[in-house]
Amino acid sequence: MEKWDAYLEDGTPVGRDLIRGDEIPEGLFHLVCEILVRHRDGSILLMQRAYGKEVYPGLYEVSAGGSALKGENADEAARRELREETGIVAKELKPVYRCIGKNAIYHGYLCETDCDKQAITLQKDETIAFMWLSKKDFMEYYQERKEFLAHTKRLGLFVDIIQNEVQCDYEG
Repeated sequence: MEKWDAYLEDGTPVGRDLIRGDEIPEGLFHLVCEILVRHRDGSILLMQRAYGKEVYPGLYEVSAGGSALKGENADEAARRELREETGIVAKELKPVYRCIGKNAIYHGYLCETDCDKQAITLQKDETIAFMWLSKKDFMEYYQERKEFLAHTKRLGLFVDIIQNEVQCDYEG
């Protein structure tokens, strides 16, 4: 049973546990972290979701990520999810966004790495393959893929950074 901390929309913890799979009460939220990985050569890492996943099985996604476990803050959860799903240990994670979804507070991070691109590891029951795309190929992929529609607004903040090669200025 996976437990999450419950938060108010402003990020204030309420001292209540939420259980993955249970309905989240109106007005409560859990933390979700998304990490875009950009290699120092400019390529972007995409991870393929396992076919057994409830949401978007078998599809590639542009970020590693997932829910913060009970007791974790967003940064700790992002580092754990990145390590579990890709094997990458982040030297630094740059905050990109914080936004509110239906029952989640999303925290997006950029991980810039010089890791061995073939040393990516997969997490059993979570990820089954990976690919690195050049900036040009990533932009084409992003514009063609319908599975990104569920998080287009959030992903668009990453895309702005990639497309314009800008530094991220986070406003929490």
